[in-house]
Amino acid sequence: MAQTVLITGASTGIGKATARFFREHGWNVVATMRAPDKETELNTLDDVLVTRLDVTDGASIDEAVERGIARFGRIDALVNNAGYGAFGPLESFPMENIRRQFDTNVIGLLETTKGLLPHFRANRSGVIVNISSVAGRMAFPLGSLYHGTKFAVEGISEALQYELRSIGVRIKVVEPGAIETDFGGRSFDFTNDESIEEYQHTVGAVMSFMESVTGDASPARDVAQVIWDATHDETDKLRFPAAGGAENFLAGRAAATDEAFFAGVRDQFKL
Repeated sequence: MAQTVLITGASTGIGKATARFFREHGWNVVATMRAPDKETELNTLDDVLVTRLDVTDGASIDEAVERGIARFGRIDALVNNAGYGAFGPLESFPMENIRRQFDTNVIGLLETTKGLLPHFRANRSGVIVNISSVAGRMAFPLGSLYHGTKFAVEGISEALQYELRSIGVRIKVVEPGAIETDFGGRSFDFTNDESIEEYQHTVGAVMSFMESVTGDASPARDVAQVIWDATHDETDKLRFPAAGGAENFLAGRAAATDEAFFAGVRDQFKL
């Protein structure tokens, strides 16, 4: 019997690439997204169920899980991929945007995970792959909100792997670097108040840096391969750096003291 994966945020980027990859390798796929009526590819594929799931809408999570189980009999893996990045000076962000960032990337991940846990516990098996980022292990200017959520994903995952071991569920964290996705488009929320002059040098430096990094981005399919590998890994390995220079970024951060790393970042951005 083919195994089944439920993927959040499957309409574009890493989520869509992962849906394609698992399907090509013989898995059933529950490809979830906020607007399934706009999907024109995945809904034409055999063994793929395209259904609505908004991680900020608990009822939609429950319904997607129920539909996936009804269609394929069981769900064997969850890929918590849905998310977006809010960047900019903290002072410029309305609280509504701050809450949206954490509701999507953290609370939504937790609620989706909770939605699958009773099913996994009943089966005494399951894998949860949380999509973090190199931004969950190192931080750059103007990313207090996005980095905050990805650091949270790292801590949540590390803690959960202890408690879920008793019910046969494995936790994995995939940490992409610079990837060819729509992160610079609808998944990127940049807020800036130009009237606060003190931050504008940093804003310009960060935007230039992001443009340069995007030019060296890896294809989303490279991350899908790592998600596949993490899903099938039965060791205690928790973290999986994934393409886009992730291993180099993380190795450099691990080798540096806080003082040296901060000095390097300030030099990079001329702060």
